[in-house]
Amino acid sequence: MTQSGRARRLQRILKSGHSPLFVVPLDHTVTDGPFTSARGYDELTIALVENGVDALVVHKGRIGLLPNAVYEKACVFVHLSASTKYAADPTCKVQVGEVEDCVRRGADAISVHVNIGSLTESQQLRTLGAVADSCERLGVPLLAMMYPRGPGLKGSSSSETLLHAASLAVDLGADVVKLPLGGSSHDMQQVIESCPIPVLAAGGAQVPDDEFATFVANVMKSGAQGLAAGRNIFMAPHPAAKVREVRRILQANYGAAQQASKVRLAGTLPSSYNGPPFAHAVDDPYAMSRENLP
Repeated sequence: MTQSGRARRLQRILKSGHSPLFVVPLDHTVTDGPFTSARGYDELTIALVENGVDALVVHKGRIGLLPNAVYEKACVFVHLSASTKYAADPTCKVQVGEVEDCVRRGADAISVHVNIGSLTESQQLRTLGAVADSCERLGVPLLAMMYPRGPGLKGSSSSETLLHAASLAVDLGADVVKLPLGGSSHDMQQVIESCPIPVLAAGGAQVPDDEFATFVANVMKSGAQGLAAGRNIFMAPHPAAKVREVRRILQANYGAAQQASKVRLAGTLPSSYNGPPFAHAVDDPYAMSRENLP
């Protein structure tokens, strides 16, 4: 069976599911401004990919400035969403690029951010759907960064909103979803197992090393396909050493939960299935959601 270009690219990014995916987003330069010098940025990106990072997330203007060493060792996602810390509504994200242009610049994959519950949620969802259509047409994988974040979340539980965020990413056409997982291992596992595309855990705000190490181990034991962490990596005193340590934790805790997910799904795919072999399936993925229904 001949695979589509999108499926082949996704398999390469996910390494056919044989190893956890370690992504470092560096799109913070748009949101918060520069965190190092231009030379320091180059040195950082090289250190990241030479010590175990699989992919970086940058904005379109950075892609042509990345050192060649980055392209030799890692994949590059181009992020199409933007806002700054100075905005009246920091949860508002606008589209600042087109898929075709980013592919022409050298992107391996595309990334879009959506804040669920934001006052501009409808526009952000429209962007995600339109970008997914472009990615499908051009054969490019899409990462959806889905964050329950905004005034519309009042009265909603974190588990409920994470389940919904994951479902939105799937329904609107993403290939991989990044979620701010948290809570108990049971809660994280329930969210991951409800989602038929690979789940990456968001790294979140910078925390002490031991706390972050525990978090990484727990999300991997819960079945996540990997980690997408920025500030806990590039703000570390020694990013290269931090990457090596996180890679060690990812590898040590990758296996049983992820393999179980593949086994559960193996008998449900049609022979013509052309997507990623990393989806999750459970007997009743919506049990948690139904508890809150009238």
